[in-house]
Amino acid sequence: METGVLYVVATPIGNMEDITLRAIRILEEVDLVAAEDTRRTHRLLKHLDIKTKMISFHEHSGKTKEDKIIESLLFGESVALVSDAGTPLISDPGADLVSRAVDEGIKVIPIPGACAAIAALSASGIFEGSFLFEGFLPTKSKDRKKAIEGIKAQAKTIVLYEAPHRIIRTLNDLKSSLGEKRRIVIGREITKIYEEFIRGSIGEVLEKLESKEVKGEIVIIISAEEKRKVEVSDEEIIRFLKAEMKKGATKKDAVIKTASSLNVCKNRVYKLSLNH
Repeated sequence: METGVLYVVATPIGNMEDITLRAIRILEEVDLVAAEDTRRTHRLLKHLDIKTKMISFHEHSGKTKEDKIIESLLFGESVALVSDAGTPLISDPGADLVSRAVDEGIKVIPIPGACAAIAALSASGIFEGSFLFEGFLPTKSKDRKKAIEGIKAQAKTIVLYEAPHRIIRTLNDLKSSLGEKRRIVIGREITKIYEEFIRGSIGEVLEKLESKEVKGEIVIIISAEEKRKVEVSDEEIIRFLKAEMKKGATKKDAVIKTASSLNVCKNRVYKLSLNH
């Protein structure tokens, strides 16, 4: 007997329009929807006029519910796994189910879509090419301190999730470890009516949030630690530029390579190249 397919389906994080045509089709065609929050998923399915059978599947469901889903898949039924919002497994349950499905030879197909972390990162203005997703920080003080120290050692943009009632504590903890001048962006209620991005240093953002009631799920984007700029002399730039051109590079290519290698402004290198 051919097994069914486990679809990992991303759903909107707020705005109902943020669901793909493919996700709608899959939710209509599968035999079963395994939902982290059946009430929230019911509203989505009702909005889409989808009447597919649904069961709850969350972090407290236990092995029995997982066994039932795997059994359904092995008997040829297809299942759509959805979280309460966004992309499943991104700080949401489902990793064990997907792992078991893979071990059982069941086909797992991702249906991509909304993800709060990626949405916030793309609009942050402080993303520099690589990032580390940490999800929610631990609640226990010892584990929390260790996690934040790990963030401090990273030379990448960091993405965190946080609940509104813990945001002030988290910002204070980040301030203590990273310093109040580290740049951050708070993304709140992303894709919803009251969507808001708050930008600035940790100290500035903390001051803004302490004076208001914070609501909605939150994404925190922490800038990579700024590297100390080493002053490069004109003479050093000219030497590097000449060396590149001696290797056979055109003046244009030499300017680009010099600016990139010495981490200096391309316009400055270009001006120096005019007389050499």
